[in-house]
Amino acid sequence: MKRKICVVITARPSYSRIKTALEAIKNNPNLELQLVVAASALLDRYGNATKTIENDGFQIAAKVFNVLEGENLTAAAKTTGIGILELSTVFDNLNPDIVVTVADRFETMATAISASYMNIPLAHIQGGEVTGNIDEKVRHSITKLADYHFVASNGAFQRVLQLGELPEFVFNTGCPSIDLAKQVLDQPQLDFDPIQKYGGVGGNPDLSSGYWVVMQHPVTTEVNQSRIHIEETLHAMYSINEPVLWFWPNVDAGADGTSTGIRAFRENFKLEKFHFFKNMDPTDFLKLLVNSKGLIGNSSVGIRECAFLGVPVINIGTRQNKRERGSNVIDVGYDRTEILSGILNIKSSPRPQSSGVYGGGDAGLKIANHLAEVPLVFHKTITF
Repeated sequence: MKRKICVVITARPSYSRIKTALEAIKNNPNLELQLVVAASALLDRYGNATKTIENDGFQIAAKVFNVLEGENLTAAAKTTGIGILELSTVFDNLNPDIVVTVADRFETMATAISASYMNIPLAHIQGGEVTGNIDEKVRHSITKLADYHFVASNGAFQRVLQLGELPEFVFNTGCPSIDLAKQVLDQPQLDFDPIQKYGGVGGNPDLSSGYWVVMQHPVTTEVNQSRIHIEETLHAMYSINEPVLWFWPNVDAGADGTSTGIRAFRENFKLEKFHFFKNMDPTDFLKLLVNSKGLIGNSSVGIRECAFLGVPVINIGTRQNKRERGSNVIDVGYDRTEILSGILNIKSSPRPQSSGVYGGGDAGLKIANHLAEVPLVFHKTITF
């Protein structure tokens, strides 16, 4: 009998983080994939990921609409509570052997709590990392709720062990998103027109001489400053007068300030060289990055995939504090002058070398193989 593996995707970026593991689970003869899509991954305003998921050949077993509007701390807490209620029903219907949750977003806490209280073994991908904000609390809490740990780096491996988890169930698989980055490096050509393919809003800049990519999210511990933070980045990118492809923020608390800042800036300035996107196929997004002049913002893609791709990154603010990183990252504050200085540094420096700090490109297969082989556990008690 096949082992039923229920993977819960709660946000647009989580799909790219887990795509190759989904493929490996689907192709493993001993596993049955049960894919659940929930929270902001279902919302058009944050780049509904369902069409991309289905176009990639995955069947969605259940959809969970649990995001409470508001984009503030109270809405985030209530969204998590609704997620617990809804996911518990989904797990009861699907009856999985193992539930898999990804990374550190607040919605993933609902997955972890529901599975744990229902005595369903829980696997956690990308535990053990540190960032110094609310995501770190969520991540370490899920580690203590989880039974199996698929970490992305040596440092994360050691931290999960220090948290007291059983060594036989902690695996340094690398990050599945690096698998996609490796595929892109084999065929890095930008073989599509991003504006024609994905629409979006804004100008129609000429990308033939290069472009910058911006992806900046609010920081949940700095929600009151989110508009000020994004305005500094907007002013910096506007002043360089070069093509900019800008991606909309996640649904985190403070996203209303980030979004309002972008909309107000568009009203006051002619952004003919800016184009804004909500979402993009993970492989296309990585192709866009590897052909860019660099990534500006605070997304973890700058720390992970861009390290492997050798893409220069200006990492703004505190969102990625303490994460292991390659030589591709320049850290700056929420200040347009520092951002512009980082851009000048990138322009005057050679392209960074590829780094394998988050794995070598085979994480998805490793994760699927472990899921097929590990004994099922309940509250750290092994059952055969």
